[in-house]
Amino acid sequence: MGTVEGQVITDDKDDRRKESSEAGVPAQGHEEAGDFLTSRQSPHRLLRLPQLFSSLQPEQSFMRDVLGGVLITAFLIVLTYPAWTLIDCLDSASPLFPVCVIVVPFFLCYNYPMSDYYSPTRADTTTIVAAGAGVTIGFWINHFFQLVSTPATSLPVAQNIPPLTTSLIVLGLTKFTVGIVLILLVRQLVQNLSLQVLYSWFKVVTRNKEARRRLEIEVPYKFVTYTSVGICATTFVPMLHRFLGLL
Repeated sequence: MGTVEGQVITDDKDDRRKESSEAGVPAQGHEEAGDFLTSRQSPHRLLRLPQLFSSLQPEQSFMRDVLGGVLITAFLIVLTYPAWTLIDCLDSASPLFPVCVIVVPFFLCYNYPMSDYYSPTRADTTTIVAAGAGVTIGFWINHFFQLVSTPATSLPVAQNIPPLTTSLIVLGLTKFTVGIVLILLVRQLVQNLSLQVLYSWFKVVTRNKEARRRLEIEVPYKFVTYTSVGICATTFVPMLHRFLGLL
């Protein structure tokens, strides 16, 4: 009887752990992070800080999540501040900059920590990182190929804000609609093409929805799709607005 009860308890724990992992938050993460925050640890444990804070359960440790985000952001700002000028120069002048922007984020996404069960956090992380990489490349394209238009008004812009009229609202809504439609079309097109190529390359049945969760398929198609979305939003949408006379 005791063995059966023990088995039931173990199965319950496994189910809870699986559910937590599928939701993207390991059940034991908040406990480990609490240990980290309330006791003195060796310096090498600092390297685990992002992993610990990212594994906390939101409903139990919201403030710890916020604190972790603030600390990590402050650390990255201090660490990269001396190189900001160099990054700006590379962003507008170096032909190798897009290669770094694509290779490094893709490598980080592809080496996302593995889990015993499928977790959507890898896909979400890839989406966010890829969109940021796409936006960065889009700005580089604008500067490198001199696609940036010269401001029509002098600074400060706050003193030259036009009055809110019906025509201005219609113009804004038109620009928004055109941009969103183009972005959605690019997203759908690139996603379908990338999935078809990956399915063909790895010899996977197209109708197999579970195949999208495989590392070698999920990360590349997400990364390519949302990098394209970022480039489209910062480069091709303004070009289309200019072509249609909406700027």
